[in-house]
Order: sequence, then structure tokens, then C-alpha cells
Amino acid sequence: MAAFATSLWASPGRASYGARTTGDEPHYLLTALSLAEDGDLDVSDEIAAERYRPFSEVGLDPQSRRLEGGRMVSPHDPLLPLLLAPGTAIAGWAGAKATLALFAAATAAAALWLAVRRFGVPLRPATIVVGLLGATPPLSAYGAQVYPELPAALATLAGVAAATARPSRWRPVALAAAVSALPWLSVKYAPVAAALAAVALWAWWRNGERRAAAWLSVLLAVSGVAFVAAHWAWYGGWTPYAAGDHFVTGELGVVGFDPNPAGRSTRLVGLLVDREFGLAAWQPAWLLAVPAVIAAAGRLRRWSFLVLPVVVGWLNATFVALTMHGWWWPGRQVVVILPLVAIALAAWAAADARRVAWTAGLALVGVFQWTWLTFEVLLRRLTLVVDFFETSNPVYRAWSLALPDYRTPSTATWVLHGLWVAAVAAAARWGRRAGPSTRP
Repeated sequence: MAAFATSLWASPGRASYGARTTGDEPHYLLTALSLAEDGDLDVSDEIAAERYRPFSEVGLDPQSRRLEGGRMVSPHDPLLPLLLAPGTAIAGWAGAKATLALFAAATAAAALWLAVRRFGVPLRPATIVVGLLGATPPLSAYGAQVYPELPAALATLAGVAAATARPSRWRPVALAAAVSALPWLSVKYAPVAAALAAVALWAWWRNGERRAAAWLSVLLAVSGVAFVAAHWAWYGGWTPYAAGDHFVTGELGVVGFDPNPAGRSTRLVGLLVDREFGLAAWQPAWLLAVPAVIAAAGRLRRWSFLVLPVVVGWLNATFVALTMHGWWWPGRQVVVILPLVAIALAAWAAADARRVAWTAGLALVGVFQWTWLTFEVLLRRLTLVVDFFETSNPVYRAWSLALPDYRTPSTATWVLHGLWVAAVAAAARWGRRAGPSTRP
């Protein structure tokens, strides 16, 4: 309920001063309208009729190129628009955002259930940690913006739930469905999907459940063939990016035409502590994720189902994603694995009442920051995308001075970067010595 309320409360906020939505959001909404009204992905008629005006008043920057027959399809996978189609048909952009607020609630509830039932975290600390993190950025922010991040996070949790369930004939089907949903939400989630499948196959095979592992392999193979066939038929390529006007020289351009892995390595820490787009800038409790995930590795019950997807998702956001800065709320590239991080953090905190207090104290700072910013956005002093980092919040203004600004690097940026690398390393070492409260 807290996750739903904090997401829905912010949903009327504008993404920019000239539009209610921006970036990829209007394209998801146009596809949802097309699916609801026409039953297809072709948005050419919606663009011609300017159906985007209620949520993109200043106009639309088309992302699509004309395909055979004059079709235009948004270069985004179709599962999110399909999920949003009923709400969009009923109440337009507001219905779509209300649907995503429900996904915020479902994600928080699923994370709490998994923490308690599958990973042995006591109910009270799990409720405190998961509840506060679920009701603050970036999870609450993506319950108010039209992106596939929260449905993907829920699919990841569903995959972990299926993989750790008691053996049954339906378990491979449930896991295959969850794993398959991730790339249908966005192909960028394929590495996390592969990590989930790999850890389940390894665990099932090692436990002698080889029939289940075989069935899962078959189902995923069929799913993969269906994905490729559908994308060639609908988008004209391996991925939806084939239909985009930005990637006419190759679909892999979505990761950058000249990527610099060494330069992107700064995101290993930057995703956490960047002054404007770092997780901890808006919710300091995410700083405790470092010792929590390290502590979980090898010690927490079923730890591999948490740690491997988290590591893969973080590395994907570091080295594969085009940027960590963009026209969206901070943390977009790692939302898919953050509920798993929250479970690890709850397990780590549950080992000591003082850790629960530290975590809750830091998380309440995040509650304050999101509340302050939401008021500013609803009063139209700021927007959710363009200038949220110009908030007048004195806590953020003071705290951000300790964080490196990777968008406009300077000598101070690299000094702070070095200090935070040392701090993260120290936190990781602390995590190795201070394990979670539950054991294998």
C-alpha cells in the first residue's frame, strides 16, 4: 500500500515543462493505444491523428522509420504496452500510470513474501526494509513513469519464486514464463533472464531434478525461437531496435557505436553515488547494499538466486547500457534487480537490531527526499525528468556535495570518486565479516 500510494501520488507530475511524458514514455503509450483500439503495433495512424497530444503537448519526436507497407512501430518491445493497454483504454495516460503504481505495489509485496518465505528473513525487519525501499526512489519513481522497469522487477522476483519453489510439473513452466517475460519487456533484460535460467538449471541439475532442468531448457529454446521469429516479422530484425530511426546502421548501436569499457567502468561505483543519477543520492539506504550483497554470497539460504542476477544486472548497467544519465529518473538501468538487493539488505539488517535501525534511519531520509521533491513537482516548480536535481531540499543540497558529479567531470569529481571507491571496498570487506541472519 505504501509503494502504491507513493507512486500514484507522483503520477500527475510532469516529466518536462512542455510535456507530461518524455523520452520513451509517449511511444509506449501510443503503442498501448494502438493495441487497445486496433489490435496491432502500427502507430502510424496514431501519430497522424496526433493522439499523443494529451501526454506530449509540445509534439512528438518520432523514433520509428517507415517499414514495408508504410507501417511504423515503436522500437520498444511490446509486453509493456500490452500490459498498459486496458488502463490506457479506460483512462489514457492516467490509467497507464495507475497500472504501473499497481506494479509498484505488487513488486513490494512479492519482495517481502520472498524475503520471509524463501530466504528466511524475519517478518518485522523484512517489512521495515522492503517497505521503506519500495516506497522511495527509484522504485516509487518508476511507478509514476511509463517504463518497463517495475514489470521487469516483478518478473525477476517471479522467476526467483518459481526457481526456489518445491518440485512440481508446473515449476519449469512458471520459471520459463518469468524468464521469457523479461526480454519481451525489453531486450536489455536478456542478461538478467539468462542469469536466472542458468542458476536454476545448475541448482536443479545438482539436486538431481534433471527432468525439470530438461523441460526448462526445452521451454526456453521454444521461447527463444518464438521471440526471434516475432521480432523479424514485426520489427524487421533481431530486436525492436531494427525499427528505430537511430539504429539504421545496426541494431547494436543501442549500446553505442564506439563504446569505451574503461570509461564505463566508473559506473561500477557511479551507479550508486553519482551526484544526480546515483541511487544513494536520493535514497542513502542503498549504500548498505554493498555489505549486504557481499554478506549474502555463500551464506544466505539460496544465495545464488539473489547474488548472480544482481551481479549480472549491475555489470550490464555498467558496461552494456549506453548511459546511466538520460531523460528518466536515476537508477533506471538497475531497477530490474533492486528488489533482490532489498531482500539481501533485509537479511543483512535482520542479524542485528542496530542494523535495522541504521537502515530504517537512512531509508527515512529517502522518504523525506521523495516527499519534498514530489511536492515541488506537483506544484510545478520542478519536473520529474528535466530538472529534478535542482530541488531546493536542503538535505539533498548538502548531501550531494559529498558525491561525485560524473556528468561534468572535474578534479573534484575524481578525488571524490577515489574516496568512494575506497569506501565501497571497505564496505565490501565489512560485509564479508558480517553475514546475514539466515544460513544455508
